[in-house]
Amino acid sequence: MTFMVMRGQVGDFDAWKERFDSDPPRARESATGYSVLRSADDPGEVFVQVEFPTREDAEEGRRRLVESGVLERLEEHTGPTLCEQVASVRL
Repeated sequence: MTFMVMRGQVGDFDAWKERFDSDPPRARESATGYSVLRSADDPGEVFVQVEFPTREDAEEGRRRLVESGVLERLEEHTGPTLCEQVASVRL
């Protein structure tokens, strides 16, 4: 399992979320799930984690996202970065 993670300053969260949900670049086409977190201090700052079954699927999702140009619409962003999970604990 591989994750694609990123942080972005999206401005209007509701407008961004609508575009995110429609997934025009089809970056999440082979994803098995995702999480969207919003900063408690700045509602325009979001953190996204997308889960893919394989690294190849994650690489393809990242390629589609980057090549689509949608990241240029953000005020600023970091990622998308591919990560492998090494631990997960729920208490």
